[in-house]
Amino acid sequence: MSAPDPAPAYVVRVAEDAADREACFAVRKDVFVAEQKVPEDIEYDAYDADAVHVLAVRADGEALGTGRLLHGAAAAAKNGDGDPAVGSLGRLAVTAAARGLGVGAALVRAVEDAARARGLSAVDLHAQTHALGFYERLGYVAYGPEFPDAGIPHRAMRRAL
Repeated sequence: MSAPDPAPAYVVRVAEDAADREACFAVRKDVFVAEQKVPEDIEYDAYDADAVHVLAVRADGEALGTGRLLHGAAAAAKNGDGDPAVGSLGRLAVTAAARGLGVGAALVRAVEDAARARGLSAVDLHAQTHALGFYERLGYVAYGPEFPDAGIPHRAMRRAL
């Protein structure tokens, strides 16, 4: 008889309140602004107000990662074909200390769950090209040409739900 699996070192949940949203923004600031040198004035945008934000949190309350789902008109403006039934996954960020623990994949699955709950048929994203393999392993397929976003090369990807 094998020992039971240990409890996960973190939980992933939808950001429910102002404190959760601030934790999401703090992770984004650490990863995108500090590490990747994305200008802070373009990291946060009008889409944040109506997006579904997901948050990975360690048992002690430390935020480990975040991502967001745009849906409806906001997603249609971002995805490849303007389809409001396709959500847009974005701002996926995992703190340096939490990389390699499965946090990124858990966040992607949480965004997909939120998309399904809203009746969406697929999720699009704009992946930094170095992360294409990560998203491919999660079932996403790249389409279209490479393009720059905040000075970083990206490709559009989609996964049917």
